[in-house]
Amino acid sequence: MELGEHVIAPTKKKPAYPINEGLRGYLRHYQRERELPVNYDRLIDFHEAIPLPDAEGKPTLWDSVIYRADEMNTLYDGLKRIYALLKVDGDFSVMEHLYIDRVDFCSFGNSTPFRIRIVNAYNDNADYFYIKKADASRVYGLELEHLLSPNRLNFLTTGATLVEEHIVGIPGDVFITQWLHDPSLTPIRVAKEMVKFNERCFVRLLGDMRSYNYVVVLTPDFEGWQLRIRSMDFDQQSYDGHKNFYLPQFFKENAEVVRYCIKHLHPQTALQYRREEQALMFQRAEVAAQRLGYLLDEMATDVIAPIEKVHQLRAGLAEHYQRNEYLRCESMGDLVRENLESIRLQIGRPARPELLPDAE
Repeated sequence: MELGEHVIAPTKKKPAYPINEGLRGYLRHYQRERELPVNYDRLIDFHEAIPLPDAEGKPTLWDSVIYRADEMNTLYDGLKRIYALLKVDGDFSVMEHLYIDRVDFCSFGNSTPFRIRIVNAYNDNADYFYIKKADASRVYGLELEHLLSPNRLNFLTTGATLVEEHIVGIPGDVFITQWLHDPSLTPIRVAKEMVKFNERCFVRLLGDMRSYNYVVVLTPDFEGWQLRIRSMDFDQQSYDGHKNFYLPQFFKENAEVVRYCIKHLHPQTALQYRREEQALMFQRAEVAAQRLGYLLDEMATDVIAPIEKVHQLRAGLAEHYQRNEYLRCESMGDLVRENLESIRLQIGRPARPELLPDAE
């Protein structure tokens, strides 16, 4: 792992791409597309917005929104039913004791999300979920995370609306400032997970993993803390044309943790961890070969980036992997599939027809 000579400049706002019928068919097949009682357009029709401070009273990017009194009951009941669909496949009988405590709105970012805070009336335990504008890029990102990472994700779509579960963890920027140098953490475990996260993002082409776009999950173990880094933002799935945009190590916001990894990790050990993650990713791909093949078939025919970005990225990947096969790719889906073929060759695994670039 190394720091880039040039930090990556902030990206311009990415356009939203609609979910086409091919991807919609995939979502229906795997029960991601559902009839929902509340959509994004209904939530955007709020009556009033009040700035929402954090626990220390400092301003945030969120506003707490208020709806007209005559629609609150039906709206909040619909939100509870969405939560039941997300968590227990719609079994509302086990959700009747929950109530909607607050609906927040963020006008910052591509998805301009609503965050719903839902509380258990018996014990005051709170959970969150998000309702956003549906974007094909984000849907591909969520599904690739579900299939190729060690994490599982629940999300639902309906028309132009996307519902996502809350991803729990310490925001990466908070972890870097408050936890990175904590003596209770084992440095090699931090460095190992950063290398693995870096590789996962690169192979599946998830971009813009600055420190505030991922979380760190800490799990106590009998020999100290175990760590896992999880993306919580999938807006920049397979859009940018710069190869380094898909490597978290090259963002200035991650510079401190990258220096930390360089200090504590021998290059040969870093290569070992990269190979480990490549092997794990390919094992996950093999387990979900039929489903992943279906997804990549749709992604290969979907326009989720300008063709000049596809050509720029394929040239960078061809040079990185020293494989001219990339130069025949004409879509971002083709490039993700070719990346899987590259790691298959590196770890020496037999081919699976569903995952091959020319699979029918």
